Amino acid sequence: MKTLIRILLFSYTLTLLGGCSSVMTHTGGGEKGVYPGTRTSAAHLGDDNISWGFKPLIALDLPFTVVMDTVLLPWDIFRTDKSVKSRVEESEKKNHAVNSVIPPANYL
Repeated sequence: MKTLIRILLFSYTLTLLGGCSSVMTHTGGGEKGVYPGTRTSAAHLGDDNISWGFKPLIALDLPFTVVMDTVLLPWDIFRTDKSVKSRVEESEKKNHAVNSVIPPANYL
């Protein structure tokens, strides 16, 4: 019975450490592409605005985030939009292109 409790506790702990950054970027983050949680964690580790108290937690979570991003890789590839329209919109957004004569499509 003690062995079963230890196994369940260990499994529960691993579930809680299941790649927090990956889960957050896949459920509500604006990041797209492959390995968004890993990229977010790496950016947070290098960010000077993040408190020093959170950086060890981010570093501890990073391997679990990589594993979770690898598991979710087929979904990330599936949801990546490679259409011409999306590439043009991304380019316009990146270059801050504004056309004052013709309003944007989402204007109506």
